[in-house]
Amino acid sequence: MSRIEYQTQRLALRFFMVMLVLFAFQTSLGLLLSAQHIDPSLLAGTLNFNVVRTQHLNLAIFWILCGFIGTILFVGPLLSKRELAAPWLIKLLFYALLAIVVWNLGTQMLAQQGVAGWWMGQPMLQEGLEYLEAGRIADVVILVGFAILCYVVLRTFPPLSQWNEIHWALGLGVVALTLVWIFGMFFIERLDLQEYFRWYVVHYWVEGVWEVIHIALVGFLLVLLFKANVKSVGYAVFWGVSLVWLSGLIGNAHHYFWIGTPEFWQFWGSLFSALEPLPLIFCFWHIYLDAHQDNKPIPNMPAFAFLLGSVVLEQVGAGILGFTMTFALTNVWSHGTWVTASHAHLALFGTFGMLGLAAAYYAVPVMRGAANFDQRPGRLAFWLVFTGMLGLGFAFAIGGTIQVFVYRTLGLDWFGGDVSPAMMFTKAMVPLFGLVFAAGVALIVYDLITLGLREPSTSTDSVQATEPAGWGKRLSGWEAGIWLLFMWVFGAVITLGLLSFNLSTVQEGNALIPYIMGGVGYPGLLLVTLLFVWRFLSSLEARNKVSLLPATAPTPSPA
Repeated sequence: MSRIEYQTQRLALRFFMVMLVLFAFQTSLGLLLSAQHIDPSLLAGTLNFNVVRTQHLNLAIFWILCGFIGTILFVGPLLSKRELAAPWLIKLLFYALLAIVVWNLGTQMLAQQGVAGWWMGQPMLQEGLEYLEAGRIADVVILVGFAILCYVVLRTFPPLSQWNEIHWALGLGVVALTLVWIFGMFFIERLDLQEYFRWYVVHYWVEGVWEVIHIALVGFLLVLLFKANVKSVGYAVFWGVSLVWLSGLIGNAHHYFWIGTPEFWQFWGSLFSALEPLPLIFCFWHIYLDAHQDNKPIPNMPAFAFLLGSVVLEQVGAGILGFTMTFALTNVWSHGTWVTASHAHLALFGTFGMLGLAAAYYAVPVMRGAANFDQRPGRLAFWLVFTGMLGLGFAFAIGGTIQVFVYRTLGLDWFGGDVSPAMMFTKAMVPLFGLVFAAGVALIVYDLITLGLREPSTSTDSVQATEPAGWGKRLSGWEAGIWLLFMWVFGAVITLGLLSFNLSTVQEGNALIPYIMGGVGYPGLLLVTLLFVWRFLSSLEARNKVSLLPATAPTPSPA
């Protein structure tokens, strides 16, 4: 697809541009947080750590939602074969989104003064609940915004009798996006019940609703990138969504282990949380099949690179690292530590953030009429953010392992200054990898904002005279499966390392086993992930070069 087919698709562009601005702002706050970890007195009293962290997390949600909305608006007409319904409502949604972002940034500053804006028993300005910090006024506007998106999508879609699996997944996703939010719009004094409904919203959004939307959008982007068969992609979407809801609905219980809820949640939460990686494996395998179905060149490598990164980090961050820490016997140690931060960063940015960036790299050139754009900045930016995020995941994971032992096993004093020195090396790694990530973000923002406004690319890939060999040869299904197997082997090592904190020798002060297993498992998992994505993309780039060979080039023998 090299040009716009429906004019209302252009409405997606403004959401992608806001996504980029918020992404850059959120990343800068992340760098500030990493500096405050090293020096807690930095900006204390002016911009406290807890406020910066809240803004960093909220902006992540906002820019990811911008990417979702932009992608849905771009693919909606293509799915429906007609223009978007009610364009004026989409414009209203855009301005409401801007207002919410500004309002939220302003009201969160009131947290330093302890001002929540209580009125009629409800916190109107901000409520201090992680992921759901927006006060009741903002909550209502957000609900209206979700309702607008839901209305536009359902009105744009054809009659129900003409829906395919992607229609159903996206339709159910936007309806659930709206309905689940309602459960976060009331205040409850009982802490356990409040946490119950907070995680009800957060978990079903991220591991239920967002996953469904993610699977639907990944499926349709595969259709666009590879001209894949809609029925085969729809089949994968159907089973992916079914497995997400089968495992995710009860798997939500892993958030209920330690907030005063009944003990039976520990068994059911552990069991179904262990099943949650299944749909992620399914999604990963389908992107491999579609990428290798006909060996044709891929005209937009940055878009595919970010799409591959989204699916692989979904497997690693959400699947494997989520699997390692959601059993009751591992979660009792990892809950609320940097181990959680490792999982959260790789899962949230990797799964949902990279999807928005993939869609932007596909849609922006189309909307700007830049079919021959220079792909080198996008490819470089991908490797910077991908490597930087893997490094951040490593730093958080190793720091969290130290934190679990020093704080939760030895019981040393957090506020007395015992834990921070033990974690200082990993705290220093966070800004280093953060700078690598930030360099990639800056390049992405520059590249996409100016894409189509710069001179078109005149660079050409060097023609390869023979079929690629070695690292660039075709990636077979068996080899891909072996890479995936190694990821899970290292995930098992990580899991056993967290389980070893239950051993009496570790409880008595010997950290040898968890440190060795964490020191082997985390670097092994993240290095295999990096090498696998490098291998995958190298095979496709080599294929692109082979496709430039003249038609008279000799055909290699089957041997």
